[in-house]
Amino acid sequence: MASVTHHRARKRFGQNFLRDTGVIGRIVRAIGPRPDDRLVEIGPGQGALTEPLLDAAGRLEVIELDRDLIPGLRVQFFNYPGFVIHEGDALKYDFAELRGDGAPLRVVGNLPYNISTPLIIHLLGAGSAVADMHFMLQKEVVERMAAEPGGPDWGRLSVMAQYHCQVDQLFIVPPEAFVPRPAVDSAIVRLTPHAELPHVADDPALLFELVKQAFGQRRKTLRNNLKGRVSAETLETIGIDPRRRPQTLSVEEFVRLANCVARHEAPATGEDTT
Repeated sequence: MASVTHHRARKRFGQNFLRDTGVIGRIVRAIGPRPDDRLVEIGPGQGALTEPLLDAAGRLEVIELDRDLIPGLRVQFFNYPGFVIHEGDALKYDFAELRGDGAPLRVVGNLPYNISTPLIIHLLGAGSAVADMHFMLQKEVVERMAAEPGGPDWGRLSVMAQYHCQVDQLFIVPPEAFVPRPAVDSAIVRLTPHAELPHVADDPALLFELVKQAFGQRRKTLRNNLKGRVSAETLETIGIDPRRRPQTLSVEEFVRLANCVARHEAPATGEDTT
């Protein structure tokens, strides 16, 4: 087994290094890497997942922001010809360009809390460039992604993730699996982009803009949160009670709302509607 270099975890990068070999094995089995996979690991850290992924697939590309970790990774995996390091910020990475004309990417990573939500949103925008994603996240983030309408965890991230993907919460990872120990439980989630979207938004950017506005104040009704953008009458015409709160709406209902707004707003382009 390759030796693990010692590196002090950086608070600004939200680093917690996975050390439990049992958990590592379980994650790799959940991913199920194959020799023909185009695997991309975000934030390999000290290479805990990197080595078993390389052993299974034979090749692996990693994206690492912490420049202090990169020399150690190069030394640790120098004897793997299929190991490629991309130095940079995954939040700014063009995953469609990374895919190129090759097979869709299988993306994995132990994501720091401070970038997990924006990075997932960024990856959801990569469309067909991504085959699936396996991430270790804070348990509460995974619960929000996998939530069902009407529950306390259902929100903007739930709608965005489930619009694009099948979301499966796989298992919990306790704090003692990491060094240093985080203050909360983590969880493994699998995101599999839909081959065909169950509900198609005419304008996905508009959909997520409306979802964000609708969840602006969770305790308020749709009538209040969407005031100035969507009238109570419009909501009623598409079968949505304006007195409902945003956390009660399904993905299908949000898509229906967005498509209605898109149709109403399209003819008004360039016109004075006041």
